[in-house]
Amino acid sequence: MSVETQTVVTQPVETQTVETQYQSGFGNEFATEAVAGALPSGQNAPQKHPLGLYTEQFSGTPFTAPRAVNRRTWTYRIRPSVTHHPYQEIPSRLIRSGPFTEVPTTPNQLRWNPLPLPEEATDFVDGITTLGGNGDPAMQTGVAIHLYAANTSMSDRFFYSADGELLIVPQLGALRLHTELGILEAAPGEICVIPRGVKIRVALIDNQVRGYICENYGQPFRLPELGPIGANGLSNPRDFKAPVAAYDDREGEFHITAKFLGRLWSAHIDHSPLDVVAWHGNYAPYKYDLALFNCINTVSFDHPDPSIYTVLSSPSVIPGTANCDFAIFPPRWLVAEHTFRPPWFHRNLMNEFMGLVFGAYDAKAEGFVPGGASLHNCMAGHGPDAETFERATSAELKPQYLDNTLAFMFETQLVVRPTEFAMNTKILQHEYYECWQGLKRRFNPGLASDAMPKSTSK
Repeated sequence: MSVETQTVVTQPVETQTVETQYQSGFGNEFATEAVAGALPSGQNAPQKHPLGLYTEQFSGTPFTAPRAVNRRTWTYRIRPSVTHHPYQEIPSRLIRSGPFTEVPTTPNQLRWNPLPLPEEATDFVDGITTLGGNGDPAMQTGVAIHLYAANTSMSDRFFYSADGELLIVPQLGALRLHTELGILEAAPGEICVIPRGVKIRVALIDNQVRGYICENYGQPFRLPELGPIGANGLSNPRDFKAPVAAYDDREGEFHITAKFLGRLWSAHIDHSPLDVVAWHGNYAPYKYDLALFNCINTVSFDHPDPSIYTVLSSPSVIPGTANCDFAIFPPRWLVAEHTFRPPWFHRNLMNEFMGLVFGAYDAKAEGFVPGGASLHNCMAGHGPDAETFERATSAELKPQYLDNTLAFMFETQLVVRPTEFAMNTKILQHEYYECWQGLKRRFNPGLASDAMPKSTSK
């Protein structure tokens, strides 16, 4: 374990330069203090803290969870978390949570254009729009899938979700996330994960931001098992970064917005809740640069299942079946011989929500644009559009490097039920189905090669 320090955060505005520092490793036992002596030595809860801080344990799993998956952090803060006024319910705007029953769930393939950027002042929380989800936060299973678009930093407002951890995928503009446990920055091409219950203040590094959020109601994301791949590959643990301690010692008029059982609640507090001066443990926010993902692919023929692109996985009670997998399709080499190289036509028991951070997705030549999204639910046929199919079946199969693409997928065991907004918004592409209508009959028995085996049935 290492102890690191970072400059104290004292200003609410983002005109200052913040030098972010990180600790390396996924799920590590971290230890960090922003003031020397703030982190107790040799025990968790001294009778009297030498700097007058309050000791507070922050548990992300039950106390008795197996050691390998047990998540908790000891914090040493200026005031305990309980020092706020009572919460009052506030409007949820376009945020929705499970169970998702606003409108009937269609079996059709769905696709959306990017969420428009706001014209009025809109912070991160007010800029969240839910496209759909499944499960129920009360049952701690399923996910909610949100988009966000904002143009204003949160200053005196703080937010946390008691319903699930937040996997944030920026698509436009960079975020600076001030959390109870330190500061993270995330730009397009990176992700960050905010554990369930961690309070944040989201500031904008750029004037306008947009992206995607997977709110995971289920077990926390973990690294996928590698199986026959062996000890290395895909997302390597050392490339994940957790923040070092950085506290915000401010008094004034502040509000905490809590997402609790699908509803938003607000409580007045007379100081910043991001006042943790030191902490140690393994329940912490983290970020990851998707460019560091080590792709595994074929070097002969046929490409493997897309599960080889899994970055993070939230398991379910059924072995091998994910509550949610987060997979990416980054720049990579295609070298498969005598093989149709784009994703094949497919129907799936699982349910696939896709987004595009930048570039073009190799299965869709048109219509699927950065900031957009698609949804292919259980057993809905999907695959390359007609133009991509024609191009791929006639292309010269020389080694090809896809150098301008970053798509991702939230794949979940339960059907993703769209919200009313998702089904009635102007950004829904009602003509999406047309991209496959050019796939005409191609079967011609007369083209069979003499070298192909003949049927012997009578």
